[in-house]
Amino acid sequence: MSDLSDKTAKICEVDGVEIGVIRHKGDIVAYKNVCPHQGGPVCEGLKMPQVCVELDDQQRALRQTFNEDELHFVCPWHGWEFKIATGEAVGDPKYKMKRYNVVERGGEVYVEV
Repeated sequence: MSDLSDKTAKICEVDGVEIGVIRHKGDIVAYKNVCPHQGGPVCEGLKMPQVCVELDDQQRALRQTFNEDELHFVCPWHGWEFKIATGEAVGDPKYKMKRYNVVERGGEVYVEV
């Protein structure tokens, strides 16, 4: 799938299940397009780098930077963030997106549902 990018997930439907497929750090990952928090179309949300906040000794924010090495899906319904590499929620790792195995062969991507 030469049209697969690391900026936008391609949404596919397999056996009635919507799946978001995205290129990430040279690999391809696939997740069910359902936010485990409230059911929103999480793979259709914004993709953005991790926000890092530097705090002073009184825990006040001094500045923020972006870590381009860790990208997140941001659910468009309630703004929950999930690590694209693992599917874990940033704020509460017990919430995790459903991940599917992916095989790339001969320029095609196969998702095991």
